[in-house]
Amino acid sequence: MARTNPFQFIQQVRSEAAKITWPSRREVFITTIMVFAMASLTSVFFFLVDLLIRTGLTTILGAFG
Repeated sequence: MARTNPFQFIQQVRSEAAKITWPSRREVFITTIMVFAMASLTSVFFFLVDLLIRTGLTTILGAFG
């Protein structure tokens, strides 16, 4: 593998950094809202699944205990 000197390395880094496309403020806002919405839906889903399992186990163990 060929070694590059520090000056060439910095030039390569700058040329690669120039290719980056940053999201707009609106895209960041919408993505953030979607993340919070999906996290909320996921937490509600797992809460309901946990409640269902806990109720089922309590009923089964109460019947035999």
